[in-house]
Amino acid sequence: MAITAPNPASNPDDQSDTVLEFPDNRLLIDLCGELDRNIVQIESRLGVAIHRRGNHLALHGPTPERGMAEQVLRSLYQRLEQGRPVTAGDIEAAIRMAPSPAPVAEARVSQLDMFSGEPLEIRTRRKLVEPRTAAQKSYVRNLFRNELVFGVGPAGTGKTYLAVAAAASMYIDGHVDRIILSRPAVEAGERLGFLPGDMKEKVDPYMQPLYDALNDFFPPKQVQKLIEEKQIEIAPLAFMRGRTLSSAYVVLDEAQNATTMQMKMFLTRLGEGSRMAVTGDVTQIDLPRGVASGLVEAERILRDVPGVGFTHFTAEDVVRHPLVARIIRAYESAHPGDA
Repeated sequence: MAITAPNPASNPDDQSDTVLEFPDNRLLIDLCGELDRNIVQIESRLGVAIHRRGNHLALHGPTPERGMAEQVLRSLYQRLEQGRPVTAGDIEAAIRMAPSPAPVAEARVSQLDMFSGEPLEIRTRRKLVEPRTAAQKSYVRNLFRNELVFGVGPAGTGKTYLAVAAAASMYIDGHVDRIILSRPAVEAGERLGFLPGDMKEKVDPYMQPLYDALNDFFPPKQVQKLIEEKQIEIAPLAFMRGRTLSSAYVVLDEAQNATTMQMKMFLTRLGEGSRMAVTGDVTQIDLPRGVASGLVEAERILRDVPGVGFTHFTAEDVVRHPLVARIIRAYESAHPGDA
């Protein structure tokens, strides 16, 4: 584990060094990354200078930023000690989870628990999925603790991806017998009838994001086999009417495009031994003008119902390209009433 050299400084504007010692030189090499690219990423994001001296890293910069960099480096080193790799995404996650610049005493005491102790993760057949922001961490807890979970926020925040990962994990562990993924086919509208092929071929383009997520968690041939055996079902929201969904993990994606009646219909499909995750972005409603979004109303009505969990995401939780977060913030500034 990293060791911090004593540093008596307490002035936030103090520019003295914080020196960290990393006993395992092999892990330190992995921490720094090829050509020190990991260090460069931390320096550019936190506004500090980091210099390697043998098995020590010296942090130079304002005290609060040094405190954040120390927390990030400690958490990433601990991750390496656990046998886990460190990628650019992991570094970004550690930075997001680090305490914000604050009085140094508070920053020093705060513990970054993103990678400490038993990690919060979702195990699937093909990969291990870890939350990369505080909101994602709360969301993953909700997905496993509550029977009905709403993930609400902008694109790129992992709402659907994590929900499908949770569904895959619970199916693999035998907690549910099948996975049901659904979306409203609002984007298709009247054009649906002009697409070639049978109904499955017509709606599949609109379900493609759900197929993409599944293929990340199961081998592609197994996905096809599970679909043929009806253990995985991907269908438009309209196909849910009249059904009771028992012993299933059910995910409704793009829920902002469900009407009030559709949302009520979907939520009341919940059967014995089942769980539901509902995801959507209330700033991207494609319903006709004057038609209320079922997701907006469900949040208002179900906010305090036991067994229902809500997680809200913001542009700060975007885990796609960093430009996506900047685009979302720009739109929020231009249209503050829609945020």
